[in-house]
Amino acid sequence: MTDTIFPRPGLRSTLRHLWQDQRVWLASALILGALAVFDTPLATDSALFAGTALLNTAPFLILSIAIAAWANATGADNLIAKAFTGAPILMIGLGALAGGISPFCSCGVIPLIAALLAMGVPLSAVMAFWLASPIMDPSMFVLTAGVLDLEFAVAKTLAALGLGVFGGTVVHLMMKSGAFADPLRDGIGNGGCGGAKIRAPKPVVWRFWADLDRRAKFGKTALTTTLFLAKWLTLAFILESLMLAWIPAETVTAVLGGEGLMPIVTATLVGVPAYLNGYAALPLVGGLIEQGMAPGAGMAFLVAGGVTSIPAAMAVWALARPQVFAVYIGLSLIGAFASGLLFQLWTQVA
Repeated sequence: MTDTIFPRPGLRSTLRHLWQDQRVWLASALILGALAVFDTPLATDSALFAGTALLNTAPFLILSIAIAAWANATGADNLIAKAFTGAPILMIGLGALAGGISPFCSCGVIPLIAALLAMGVPLSAVMAFWLASPIMDPSMFVLTAGVLDLEFAVAKTLAALGLGVFGGTVVHLMMKSGAFADPLRDGIGNGGCGGAKIRAPKPVVWRFWADLDRRAKFGKTALTTTLFLAKWLTLAFILESLMLAWIPAETVTAVLGGEGLMPIVTATLVGVPAYLNGYAALPLVGGLIEQGMAPGAGMAFLVAGGVTSIPAAMAVWALARPQVFAVYIGLSLIGAFASGLLFQLWTQVA
């Protein structure tokens, strides 16, 4: 009896800890395993899609991970945190502006956001950056102007800045009421309440590689951040591949035709769960606009899809507490609808 009882709790405990520690990797493996059984070609395509997507985002990820690790190792994060103290409205505006012009993709910017929150930068300023970043960047501006037109590119840039400022201001007002004291999940950054307070000033050591402890801190931060991003982005890209396979982009965008207010509402709602790569979506939306789709609906779809794309949304979910995620999605909905409505009114007046 004894011999048959003792192994079971050990096995259950091992499986429980394995699921708690590696559930994201296990979820990816289970999805690919199920696909391999029921649809082997799709399993292969999904694995290749995820691998290719990770390689394509690798330059941005490596750069942002290196910056986050460097800031932690040198102590420069204290200077950044100090720079974000002051008038909240100014910090929100600067955050939105930085997000609108930054070259980082919505996934590559996550390590920087985690570092900013962990070092005590107010969530309001970070949220402004977070919302604006996935909507527009320099290369996106050029491509949007070329595929659609310059007016649409400028309007989309203003939508990114406006959504950042709006979201940051809403979060600031909520924080004044006591909300979001601990925005990060436990174990992310400093974890718990430590990430919500400005750190005590410490000396900055720019030549961190000369110090053994700081070199170790750089390596640990880089490794931890890389593993965190790898597991969540792998799962996100696998899910994205399934949506693209089962819900073709043409089918998603085909429901957005027509004039009036309803196409904008529909585009906003469809843009939240449906993911189209921001660059791939441009020619599809452009074609539908030529066929009579309301320009405001196209704007709403691009804004909603950019902010709430699967990789971006899952990164927010993995990084921040559920209430922060809920506000992020809510602000995205409101901002996308408002952007589409205002752009539609502008095109009618112009």
